[in-house]
Amino acid sequence: MASMTYRAAGVDIDAGDALVDRIKPLARATSRAGVLGGLGGFGAVFDPKAAGYTDPILVSSTDGVGTKLRIAIDTGLHDTVGIDLVAMCVNDLVVQGAEPLFFLDYFATGKLSLDQASRVIAGIAEGCSRAGCALVGGETAEMPGMYGDGDYDLAGFSVGAAERGTLLPQGVAPGDALLGLASSGVHSNGFSLVRRIVATTNAGWATPAPFGTGSLAQALMEPTRIYVKSLLALHRAGLLKAAAHITGGGLVGNVPRVLPDNTRAVIDAGAWTLPPVFAWLARTGGVAADEMLRVFNCGLGMVAVVSDPVAARAVLEAHGETVFDVGHIEAHDGAPDVRIALPAGWPG
Repeated sequence: MASMTYRAAGVDIDAGDALVDRIKPLARATSRAGVLGGLGGFGAVFDPKAAGYTDPILVSSTDGVGTKLRIAIDTGLHDTVGIDLVAMCVNDLVVQGAEPLFFLDYFATGKLSLDQASRVIAGIAEGCSRAGCALVGGETAEMPGMYGDGDYDLAGFSVGAAERGTLLPQGVAPGDALLGLASSGVHSNGFSLVRRIVATTNAGWATPAPFGTGSLAQALMEPTRIYVKSLLALHRAGLLKAAAHITGGGLVGNVPRVLPDNTRAVIDAGAWTLPPVFAWLARTGGVAADEMLRVFNCGLGMVAVVSDPVAARAVLEAHGETVFDVGHIEAHDGAPDVRIALPAGWPG
């Protein structure tokens, strides 16, 4: 009987080692104060004091990219889903007042493709650079029989820190203003509905996007915006009371999460221009306004609660954000709530 091998069973250890060698320079490029050691150990080590913290509280977050990966796999557009992965984690850290310190990824596939995996992880490294955090490690799992040809899955994990007493939200009260920070597109939520809508059009992914430049796939794959540096600057200036990352659940589901009892967010959906991709999705899919607001970010990737909107806007715009005055906080009896006023014809 011929000798059996792991490679013959579908797992190539040499390919995994080659991937590690290929991504080491990418990880080194994201190194920052506090990182001890590098890739290759059994675990990553980080020193918060070396990162400048005196009495740090650690904050952690984990997330994935969702079915946006299906478009990447079907079209070969692998270069930006890693940015999405980082964004979904670090944006959840910064709204709590925490600075992302380090990031780890999990990449699982049936048969490892060095080109595919390295492109994905290069995107992760780019996302870490945009967030100012270090890519300190991860796991590449080759699991034949678990995934179809070319399929893969991603998960990410990030840890951030804040000095004790500075975590958000803090001090939200009636009269505070709401600033909306523009999204870069659909980000990484609602893609099961997006793909269903596209399927009804019989358009291929290579079809020119009816709402933007490039192909339909390229327009929809625009990566999630990372708001870390702008929101940290706002927080460190003492101007940020709370921030809501607008992910699954949309404005309706996420804004109330950062409000205290007996308050309500009042939002004017006419205060910003609905990006063409969302108008197209609503019109093409016949998606009602309340469903759009519950599923998609509808053009606002973050909503910040501030008491001095003029000063806050100046800080945010200096860090490259497009900012809209979208509403305010008012008194309200009961659990935190949100009320959104819709202009005529919204969202089509």
